Amino acid sequence: MFTGLVEMTGVLVNLHGEHLTLRPSKPFADPQYGESVAVNGCCLTLERELPGGTLEFFTLAETQRRTNLGRLKPGSLLNIERALRVGDRLGGHIVSGHIDAAAPVLDYRKMPDGDFELRVALPELLAPELVEKGSIAIDGVSLTVIEVGGDFFTVRLIPVTRSDTALVERTPGSLVNLEGDVIGKYVRRQFELRSGRMPEPKSDITMDTLREAGFL
Repeated sequence: MFTGLVEMTGVLVNLHGEHLTLRPSKPFADPQYGESVAVNGCCLTLERELPGGTLEFFTLAETQRRTNLGRLKPGSLLNIERALRVGDRLGGHIVSGHIDAAAPVLDYRKMPDGDFELRVALPELLAPELVEKGSIAIDGVSLTVIEVGGDFFTVRLIPVTRSDTALVERTPGSLVNLEGDVIGKYVRRQFELRSGRMPEPKSDITMDTLREAGFL
């Protein structure tokens, strides 16, 4: 369990087969074998610390296929958050580290009012769970939804988010990992069960979008 408050960034060193290695931007205090760490919002298990402080994680083929981790190149900036401990402040929102979809950034710009806006493609499977002023995790960063359109949503980035997270590197066309609000998932599920309207199986339009964009 995580909060979406990024503790540090790291640089992707290598992704060889199922093993991902990264170099944290600052010392990773007392790393524990088997502990859960959110990397770009994706919950991974720490396998070992290598010489020089580099960390190695195991990544399933499914993880690489469904998230942006399998498409990033060495040198890419990653967000890192260690698992929440009992008694810690829940400063963001409840984040499980289970990515729902990877979607492309549509726009990243400074608005006339001085705010920085990130506009992201909205996957069909997430659309029912997103509401204005609700929460979403983008590459593991807890953010507030500003606008929800038919095929997009927007968030605004405060200065610390722009300077201290990997979102500073995201540009139009970049893939970002998305995790919807877990409370919204349960509300949606209960509504479906009580109404008797179970959703029809849908194609993963996010993956279709990736194919059309040339990512797959």
